[in-house]
Amino acid sequence: MKRKAIASILALTLTAAAVLSGCGSENSEKSEGGGVKSSQEEGTEEQGEEASADVNDDGTVNNPEAVAVDKNKLVFWSLFSGGDGEFMDKMISEYNEGGPEKQVQSIMLVWADYYTKLQTAVAAGKGPDIGVSHASSLPELVEQGVVAPLDDYLDELGVDLSTMYSETSLESVTFDGSIYAVPLDTHAEIMYFNKDILDQAGVALNDKGQLAIASEDDFYAVCDKIKAVIPEGGSVISLTNNGDDPYRVWWATYFQMGGTPLVNEDGSEVTMDKDIAVKAAEFVKSLYDKGYVAEGIDDHQQFFQSGKAGIYIGGTWGTGALEKTENLNFGAMPYPQMFDKNACWADSHTLILPTKKDRSEEDSKAAVEFMVSASEKGGLTWAGSGQIPASNAVRESQEYLDMPYRSSYMEALETAVLPSKVSTFNAMKSGMIDSLNTLWSGDTDAEEAVGMLYDELDTNLP
Repeated sequence: MKRKAIASILALTLTAAAVLSGCGSENSEKSEGGGVKSSQEEGTEEQGEEASADVNDDGTVNNPEAVAVDKNKLVFWSLFSGGDGEFMDKMISEYNEGGPEKQVQSIMLVWADYYTKLQTAVAAGKGPDIGVSHASSLPELVEQGVVAPLDDYLDELGVDLSTMYSETSLESVTFDGSIYAVPLDTHAEIMYFNKDILDQAGVALNDKGQLAIASEDDFYAVCDKIKAVIPEGGSVISLTNNGDDPYRVWWATYFQMGGTPLVNEDGSEVTMDKDIAVKAAEFVKSLYDKGYVAEGIDDHQQFFQSGKAGIYIGGTWGTGALEKTENLNFGAMPYPQMFDKNACWADSHTLILPTKKDRSEEDSKAAVEFMVSASEKGGLTWAGSGQIPASNAVRESQEYLDMPYRSSYMEALETAVLPSKVSTFNAMKSGMIDSLNTLWSGDTDAEEAVGMLYDELDTNLP
């Protein structure tokens, strides 16, 4: 992959809307994580009132470089600022309690600012020792020289990632034959359902304890039954009215209908099937037109948690929060196959080694050691958030299989369609979401919205 000078990073930083995902950039992805507040609070105390003003109520920091750090620890910049943050907190605490040569101090950034601040800090030589990247963002970070390859450190540690992760996971972090990240999870868009509302609607579950949906008509039939019992102020489907989540439903529908990759492998040409893209957009729009989605839902996870929706289409990262919600009797399942092929939207979190000239080789090796341990030994803890662990050993363990809900949607790993592996995908994604938003709002029809979407893909080819 052709590298550009790091000095160009400042001019090419990721926009907040283009990230993700696990995971969307709005309420949907705020639920993708949290951080280790103890580390930030420690830094705040040492820095005084000026640093305190930089810390938000949720523990995120606006200026991570101002947080006082322990020079004897590895600094980890985290983008997890939602429901799964406590699980990352626990993972790091467990690692530190194990007595490694270098402990880890986590600083939790505002999710929407994370990539911009990471790129800016690396360009200024002030980046962290460890970071997180979505698989969809990794190609740009690699091209810009923001992350360092891990091969030499993995060899020194005697770690062979090919024996630990699936071929798909490993391929997503490999560029020009070098490994640039350790896979942590796959987070997919799945379907949750309120069992009490389904009982009221007379909707029976199948022998797997899931909704029996095998076609578009099946889905409409279930929605119509729920609609008949949903009171005023409720919604058949909890889904935002714009942004990442209807885009993800469109993504799943497009590939279920047999859609071709949006761009070719080298990113030189748009290969999206416009006709299928239009049909997929029309299906998603039908959910709004039929009255299945209430207007004004901004936080669809919270709306479902309130017990006012029969179905919630959202990310796996919501599981940990949902199961802690009092009096919420829910189930979870993979995003259902309604068309010709089984497919769903997904992305992955990976752990990265940001480029840092003044970091010693010993610290770089220690950082990679943490990354591998967090994914492997900490994978079961991370699974508590609801994410699907990347580690084969964790997913195959009885402890994981015995966890409630998780195994019921684990097959999403097999049907997941990850974003195109091109350095400009995030810019493409931002343009696609903006284009589709014009359809959900009724400002355009499906053909016009997809035409704009196609142009966004074409304009943002590498």
